[in-house]
Amino acid sequence: MTMSQEQRMQGQPMIILGDDAQRMKDESAQGHNISAARAVAESVRSTLGPKGMDKMLVTSLGDIVVTNDGVTILDEMDIDNPTAEMVVEVAETQEEEAGDGTTTAVAIAGDLLKHAEDLLEQDLHPTAIIKGFTLASEQAREELDEIAVDIESDDDETLEQVAGTAMTGKGAEQYSDHLSELVVDAAQAVTVEADDGSTIVDLAFLKIETQTGDSPASSELLEGAVLDKDPVHEDMPTTVEDADTLLVDEPLELSEADADTQVSVTDPTQLESFIEQEEQELRDMVDQIADLGADVVLCQKGIDDMVQHYLAKEGILAVRRVKRSDMEFLREVLGAKVISDLSTATAEDLGTGTVDRDTDEELFYIEGTRDEAHGVTLLLRGSTDHVVDEIERGVNDALDVVGGALTSGQVLPGGGAPEIEVAGRLREFADSVSGRQQLAVEAYADALEVVPRVLAENAGYDSIDTLVDLRAAHSDGDEHAGINVHTGNIENTFEAGIVETPNAKQQALASASEAANLVLKIDDIISAGDLSTEGDDEDAGGPGGGMGGGMGGMGGGMGGMM
Repeated sequence: MTMSQEQRMQGQPMIILGDDAQRMKDESAQGHNISAARAVAESVRSTLGPKGMDKMLVTSLGDIVVTNDGVTILDEMDIDNPTAEMVVEVAETQEEEAGDGTTTAVAIAGDLLKHAEDLLEQDLHPTAIIKGFTLASEQAREELDEIAVDIESDDDETLEQVAGTAMTGKGAEQYSDHLSELVVDAAQAVTVEADDGSTIVDLAFLKIETQTGDSPASSELLEGAVLDKDPVHEDMPTTVEDADTLLVDEPLELSEADADTQVSVTDPTQLESFIEQEEQELRDMVDQIADLGADVVLCQKGIDDMVQHYLAKEGILAVRRVKRSDMEFLREVLGAKVISDLSTATAEDLGTGTVDRDTDEELFYIEGTRDEAHGVTLLLRGSTDHVVDEIERGVNDALDVVGGALTSGQVLPGGGAPEIEVAGRLREFADSVSGRQQLAVEAYADALEVVPRVLAENAGYDSIDTLVDLRAAHSDGDEHAGINVHTGNIENTFEAGIVETPNAKQQALASASEAANLVLKIDDIISAGDLSTEGDDEDAGGPGGGMGGGMGGMGGGMGGMM
């Protein structure tokens, strides 16, 4: 009998993992995962709401980001734990799908896992908790539909309130009214009607540019595009009305040979011949451009010095090194085509518009004049790079939620009002749920209340008193009762101008529920080495060491941040 057969007969376990492998099972695995996920949620919840605090994130290169935007914080953090990475994906999904509500989604996910941990200690099976959370999530999203308020696409006042709510706490409170108006105007400018009659806000036709050295109050919405570039030659015109514009993404230079070559010259005339031939090729490029009737050339690549000289002599304005994203936007603004081969270009490929240079700000303003041309630019200004970056993040969030409101035609009161209302309705729904899943549904309702609770905490108010007052107001039938963090009062937040969108809330609930269920479903962690996602902690030994390394990686990132 072999040794392995003898071991099996004696009931001894076989060793099937490598020496460096680590494994955590059952309660240990669940506890580890829940702790890691909750640590991520705890790291961002202090940023929630108008009174939320900012985080300073310092990269290994010394770059500094100051923000209270949830997804930006989680992206910049040095998180080195596989479970924590899963929760970060909640924020990324929320940002992609809704544009706002990232901190809300992560906070709810963390609180769901906190209540799930209590249920696990009461011997509820993870499957029952997952099923209860799924039922509650579906019901909660249906309830949000019921309490949503319908609005018209031209209801500028409400839309500006939606934008202002999304930007609140993003570093430009005193300019919120002006920026909200710009956001609504920008979103409406790129709103189109689909073939089925639905409204679509196509933000691809909206460009955001930033500029430092001025107040956010001077930010403006411009028809067309803004280009932060200089003419390639000082003798070129800087303003061209009704300009036929060529967009080209090939270099206006002589092409280099693919292989190294050597040329032997025995006579000075031969060298002159080579130089003349090169000059002729460059002249031919300019002649082609002039024959097309182009008044302006915007090139994505480089432009040879000789070509610059000849273009200036022809009175043609040229700009080089234009970003690809700008080229694609200019194509829409001018109604032009981007040319890759100058020899195949035709006059129909040119766009038409007005090109005007502001010498003080050193910017080109480009506005299309064709009927099919469209596109607007939101030019945001701020005193410093940190200020304007944070304003840009806030405006991006506002554009997404305003776009969502225009598309759905619905809004919600803010200030924790929808969470309290839905939580109350879920508790009633739990009575109709049989078995142990009822406890999970009730736990889900409790977890939703983390939003008004944290809003109150971050504003310096007593969270318990706030929850009691909110529940009482909703029990009396006030569906729109929320907390006004500026006054601490419980009031109708819809009338107070604190307005959110149902699609952002629904996406937050869906993302948080799925993340919590994914974490709860894991009962075994098997790692080929350190449980760290980077695997660079060679000193860690055993499951405890692996977990410490993973959490340490996240803690290290937080230490640098906080």
